[in-house]
Amino acid sequence: MIKLAILASGNGTNAQRISEYFANNEQISVDCIVYNKRNAYVAERAKSLGVPSQYFGRADFYENGKVLHYLKERDIDWVILAGFLWLVPEDILEAFPDRIINIHPALLPNYGGKGMYGHHVHEAVVANKEPETGITIHIVDNHYDKGTILFQAKCMVTPEDTPDTVADKIHLLEQEYFPVVIEKTVLK
Repeated sequence: MIKLAILASGNGTNAQRISEYFANNEQISVDCIVYNKRNAYVAERAKSLGVPSQYFGRADFYENGKVLHYLKERDIDWVILAGFLWLVPEDILEAFPDRIINIHPALLPNYGGKGMYGHHVHEAVVANKEPETGITIHIVDNHYDKGTILFQAKCMVTPEDTPDTVADKIHLLEQEYFPVVIEKTVLK
């Protein structure tokens, strides 16, 4: 069984979708959800899904190695970032080389990098009158949104679109493609 750990920071809709997608899979399971904001709603989602979850603060990620220890203790094979907003620490990158996957709400390399997440991305896309946007699923390295691209999906942006309507379109793409691309990637 390939064991996934999901790292999240907020609401957790992608974490829930991934967990549900693999709930009855005989080859892949979501072993745990790790979150870095104490009141993140993803913890409630994990509880309702019956997936173990654990909060870790900044020092646990960057200073004392507690997160890496937790992932190793659980014998995790792959790490999935689902709305996780911090740069992944070097010790975790080294422990999971080319085995950390992220989703970004734009067509990288456009609208990537530090500070470009969630609504910030959609606001920039609309402000720049882009004709299309989409999602990028990529391997994580030690730079924001620079790792090897695994998959992209596009959607049109109309002159009538707002950041909220673009967010809705992106969310549909994330829900449709993220679990499928994870499955294909980890089973290679």
